[in-house]
Amino acid sequence: MYRKLTADKIFNGHQFLPANSVLILDQNNTIIDVIKRAEAGEDVKFHEGILSPGFINCHCHVELSHMKGMIPKETGLIEFLLGVMGKREAEKEIIEQAIEIAEHEMIANGIVAVGDICNTNLSIPQKRKGKLYYHNFIEVSGFPLEVADKRFEQSNFLFKEFSALHSNNSIVPHAPYSVSQVLMQKIIDFEKNAIISMHNQEAQDENDFYRSKQGGFLELYNKLNINIDFFDPQYKSSLLTLLPHFNNAQKLLLVHNLHTNESDIVSTKEKYKEQLDNLFFCLCPNANKYISGDLPDVNLFVQQQCNLVIGTDSLASNEHLSIMGEINTILESNATISMEDALKWATLNGAKFLGIDEQYGSFEIGKKPGMNLINERRVEKLF
Repeated sequence: MYRKLTADKIFNGHQFLPANSVLILDQNNTIIDVIKRAEAGEDVKFHEGILSPGFINCHCHVELSHMKGMIPKETGLIEFLLGVMGKREAEKEIIEQAIEIAEHEMIANGIVAVGDICNTNLSIPQKRKGKLYYHNFIEVSGFPLEVADKRFEQSNFLFKEFSALHSNNSIVPHAPYSVSQVLMQKIIDFEKNAIISMHNQEAQDENDFYRSKQGGFLELYNKLNINIDFFDPQYKSSLLTLLPHFNNAQKLLLVHNLHTNESDIVSTKEKYKEQLDNLFFCLCPNANKYISGDLPDVNLFVQQQCNLVIGTDSLASNEHLSIMGEINTILESNATISMEDALKWATLNGAKFLGIDEQYGSFEIGKKPGMNLINERRVEKLF
């Protein structure tokens, strides 16, 4: 038995299809064909709105879901970081229940795959159920030089725990301000790291610290009792300082990018000029608004023809885990960005970054990407 579906518009992952296109699916919701309405015969089901492949959430911290509403809005990144570190501990049962609820929310919002940041093993029981595709980014931090070996060893142990679940795992740096260059090199050199994700330039303080060893991060290190006497100012941005460490044979996702400028983008693209398909920038606008009240310059990344994807960040920094909610914020704050642009970032681009575009991200024959119905800027998961 085949299913025949059409709508006001069909976005296939690349673009909107011609009017009166029809999707043909088998009983397992695999795409069998895309044909014209005149060729489809009877029993074509029409939907008002836009049919789209399932969404890819490229940046999430599902293990922070129990922290929803705990941290005040718009206090800035440093206060947010201190809040997360001070409040993330809770009873295991509370955290696991919150993770389950968060996953259900993502599924209801049409998300089919997630790039998830992991600092603990607490999300493993829920992920074992197999309701969503996950790539687990085992996050490591440690700015003092002397902790590099120990921190990497700890992250490798967690990596092995997740590897018993499945093979979609990487060890990744938290952010430039929390990972020494020694630790960064260990991460890049890890032979199983085909995909890297890193928080990038989420606050101006990050660039100020690298350029002149000034700004709010001095207070952060002081409060955390971290000695930074070894660090010398680099007179350039955090991204450009760490850029030589990256291996352009690995996929790289730079997340947030609130204070990434044109020079940063141009230099990073030059580093990846032979492998531009391996370089991605992730937008998490609702988290940016929550933490600092700011938004990234999306048009700058579009003008520079960057590979963009979308993430929700965590419920500690967002009221909902909804890619459609992120799209709405992008469209409302950027009049020149189209729905077609944003949907490509949320579907095919995300699938390409996670290396799952053979199944997800687009309506193409043989794929089973899931299907969302978007109507009046709201999403309904069809399957």
